[in-house]
Amino acid sequence: MSDLSSVLEIAAPLAGVGGLGYAKARAPRVYWSLVGMPVTWCRFTFTYRATMDVCGLTVRPSALRAFLVRNVARREVLPVAPRIRRVRGTSTGLRVALRLPAGLEPADVAAASERLRHAWGVHSVNVVETKPGVVELRMTGYDVLNRVRMPRRSRRASSGSLVVPVAMRDDGTAFVRDYRKVPHGLTLGSNQSGKSMYQRNLIAGLAKLPIGLIGIDCKRGVEQGRFASRLSALATTPDEACDLLSVLVSEMEERFTLLADHQVSDLWELPEKVRPVPLVVLVDEVAELFLALARKEEERRDRTVTHMIRLAQMARAVGIFLEVCGQRFGSDLGKGATSLRAQLTGRVVHRVNDKQTAEMGIADIAPDAVPAVTSIAPDRPGVAVAGDSSGGWSRIRTPEITPTEAVAICREYAHLTPRIPALAPFRPAVRPETVPADSAPLARPVPATD
Repeated sequence: MSDLSSVLEIAAPLAGVGGLGYAKARAPRVYWSLVGMPVTWCRFTFTYRATMDVCGLTVRPSALRAFLVRNVARREVLPVAPRIRRVRGTSTGLRVALRLPAGLEPADVAAASERLRHAWGVHSVNVVETKPGVVELRMTGYDVLNRVRMPRRSRRASSGSLVVPVAMRDDGTAFVRDYRKVPHGLTLGSNQSGKSMYQRNLIAGLAKLPIGLIGIDCKRGVEQGRFASRLSALATTPDEACDLLSVLVSEMEERFTLLADHQVSDLWELPEKVRPVPLVVLVDEVAELFLALARKEEERRDRTVTHMIRLAQMARAVGIFLEVCGQRFGSDLGKGATSLRAQLTGRVVHRVNDKQTAEMGIADIAPDAVPAVTSIAPDRPGVAVAGDSSGGWSRIRTPEITPTEAVAICREYAHLTPRIPALAPFRPAVRPETVPADSAPLARPVPATD
């Protein structure tokens, strides 16, 4: 009996240590909640003031405060650090709200984020200004982009909203595409960078909304043809794309006439009973629309580019949005490429083949993000850098979704596909659902005998 007790006394701690090691590798959220967060919280609490001091995030107190401390409290006058307003733990890290003293700005805290990360032993520290004078430190205890699990609390779409969670940010929050705030977007990335996975997640999210999806896939529809059940229109050649864009421009002009009749300037100001359905145009490979192999194709290219620029400049007000994807998008594509790129506010850049492509995609809105793009490892597909016209940027990664899952979502919400008469000639044919080739039959066939 004593031998059994001795074995249990030795085995129990070993099993606990082994369990924690397994959780740290395979279930980092569990390990963080049980071990990481309490340890980090204590380290942050006991070393906060000293860390702020050595990181240069303290300022001299005001003359009145120094006088009161010296003559009333009878204490030594110390530099003032940002005041902690709130500390909140999450499944991925800590959220700390700080009130900045006079003399500090959010950029000062952001510049010291790498030093704070090492001081408190966390994976990353992101600084977000929540309101004037208040910043939030978003610490992540582990690499949330290693195995992407979208937050359970997704933003509920209100009436008329066009918000789609697409990926996970490196601070543990969801990266969303809000078309009412950022109407047009550009996604760049080389082969095997995760660009198609991003587009697949985007289509799966958009399919659940009461909107129309329009595909332009000049690779004979190999990427978007499988989502035909949810598409209101699909163009698979450059000539079809030119005709489809011409119809969309006509649709845009009719919607502007509708706005003028009701004396409003935005689609969402119209009464719901007369409000046209929003449309999202998904361009799979934009370079195919710019290339012209012969002189006779140049006229088609010029018309196509003109239509896209017109849509990018004016179509937001009437609920038509562009999502443009490509491997490279610069002035070398031809006339109009730079003008079109300037209208695409939202930028998502995956791993690229050269620094010039990264600069084309994001340098004009967030120059500091270019090194982050060029440092994306080839063995981490789906990792990208997202930025917008505000100058902010963040690392994101899309969760893995198979084509079969995306197609199933499109079929489930196929009843939301709007019937637009002008787009009827471009409506793709929906193939009947087929059984996957790798599925096993329900009954084993028995050979016939004489």
